[in-house]
Amino acid sequence: MIILQGNKIERSFSGDVLFDNINIQVDERDRIALVGRNGAGKSTLLKILVGEEAPTSGEINTKRDLNLSYLAQDSRFESSNTIYEEMLNVFSDLRADEKRLRDMEMKMVELTGEDLNKLMIDYDRLSEDFRQRGGFTYESDIRAILNGFKFDESMWGMPISDLSGGQNTRLALAKMLLEKPELLVLDEPTNHLDIETITWLENYLVNYQGALIIVSHDRYFLDKVATVTLDLTKHSLDRYVGNYSKFMDLKAEKLATEAKNFEKQQKEIAKLEDFVNRNIVRASTTKRAQARRKQLEKIERLDKPTEGQKSANMTFHVDKVSGNVVLTVRNAAIGYDNEILSEPISLDVKKMDAIAIVGPNGVGKTTFIKSVVGKLPFIKGSSTYGANVEVGYYDQTQSALTPSNTVLDELWNDFPTTPEVKIRNRLGAFLFSGDDVKKSVSMLSGGEKARLLLAKLSMENNNFLILDEPTNHLDIDSKEVLENALIDFDGTLLFVSHDRYFINRVATKVMEISEDGATIYLGDYDYYLEKKAELEELARLEAEENQGPEETQVASAGASDYQAQKASQKEIRKLSRRIEQIENELETIEERLGKISIAMLETNDVVELSDLQKELDDLSVNQEALMEEWSDLSEQLES
Repeated sequence: MIILQGNKIERSFSGDVLFDNINIQVDERDRIALVGRNGAGKSTLLKILVGEEAPTSGEINTKRDLNLSYLAQDSRFESSNTIYEEMLNVFSDLRADEKRLRDMEMKMVELTGEDLNKLMIDYDRLSEDFRQRGGFTYESDIRAILNGFKFDESMWGMPISDLSGGQNTRLALAKMLLEKPELLVLDEPTNHLDIETITWLENYLVNYQGALIIVSHDRYFLDKVATVTLDLTKHSLDRYVGNYSKFMDLKAEKLATEAKNFEKQQKEIAKLEDFVNRNIVRASTTKRAQARRKQLEKIERLDKPTEGQKSANMTFHVDKVSGNVVLTVRNAAIGYDNEILSEPISLDVKKMDAIAIVGPNGVGKTTFIKSVVGKLPFIKGSSTYGANVEVGYYDQTQSALTPSNTVLDELWNDFPTTPEVKIRNRLGAFLFSGDDVKKSVSMLSGGEKARLLLAKLSMENNNFLILDEPTNHLDIDSKEVLENALIDFDGTLLFVSHDRYFINRVATKVMEISEDGATIYLGDYDYYLEKKAELEELARLEAEENQGPEETQVASAGASDYQAQKASQKEIRKLSRRIEQIENELETIEERLGKISIAMLETNDVVELSDLQKELDDLSVNQEALMEEWSDLSEQLES
């Protein structure tokens, strides 16, 4: 069932078109990721869809009485309530019914006969309705949501007005999840969340009963949650069935096809133009030339696929090779004002290592980085650099930039002997071109400042880069360019990041910081998760072995039943999601098969017919395979 539809949506500002010709359809249970380059208008489109802004033209239609919630990037709600009171407000109707039930129970003692029978009937009806609406579980739902967002019980009595900006945003999202709207629209929901909380949110949204539209730069998050990806460009909203990784594959295929079709058309146009130019003045061929000219006029010109798709060209090089030992940290304790956040931390960084630092918010990841670069002292312990180590530091606060400088001066002041043309070329590689270099730093967006800092860092040619959240503020395209640059970097990396996709691509080791110190894992982020789960399971088994025989038997039986039930539910959810995905893919294939059949009837071009027939055959094979998989999975689900 369609719950929201947009037709021919356009948004312009002072005559400048941000986007137009946007069509969108949202069905029940859709899991939509909205992606696009920075400045494409993703947040604006969300505001139009939820009714906070009006389109310049076009229309939005929604299901009658559609219940939707919208989380903006800067969402903040004002309230004089405490955290728990605000959450209870979500269930005000249920709580009113709960009071009615208690009142009925009190009256039962006083009534007899027909009056009692009538009251019992009303009580049963209201009680069943109360149960179906979650009346017996809403308090546990509140508890689970608040704990998931790191609001432990000690914080529940805290006034909302005392919360930080990040905490307020988290609470706004928590309240929306409790409300369980039919459509949940989220603009950068992972901002202000640590990895643990993001993982919890992923699992929650995967099982969410309503529809989702999400804008996020967290590609790992989109991979886990989304089943449909919408790519926003200036003149279209292209729909791809699948998560972010699938979308990237499909888009690459689409661009390759468009490039091929564009080249084919250009050759055809050039051939026709050449014929017209050579034959238009000749009496014997002028009619044929005129016919070709009319043919030219009727051709609908294809846009060049790569037009407007310029990406940064980030590179990092090393002037001097470091020794094999780059950094040694021994028995360090980190914190502020002698208040220890984490200890002990020991770390050996070798040449060409790429080490990601992870851990919950507030545990001291940035503090550790600052201590290593000498901006904060260690409370205990020490760190030493190896031979020929030259350090480059990226500060997530962007404090190294001078607001009054122009973009050009920001680099030139630090590298005064470098010719201006080289400075401009380097800035151009980081997408600062033309008049962009004359902008003052204070006027730049967060993403532009991040690229400027990275441009400065790239000019230093250090062999050891220490980076604190380098992907913050960057759009997905810039993140991918940065990833490739760091993968090709011929030096050593130590970085803090919440971007799990980024960690997976760049890291060769993961260091987890906790209150009890640091643990090193060899491998990327996925390996770290697997190894950590393995170690936790071993610890659990060891704890069971240390229990008495009876305790062990009872505990293991309960745990076994629970784990079996949990595994079964997880498998059912997995099967259901895959079946739904297959059905969507089959629908897309059927639509395409219909279009191909029509196209084959309308053309006599042998090459085009051959191409269409090949696509038809490929789709038919794919369709058959999907149908077979769907049948197998359905049997498994029923058994």
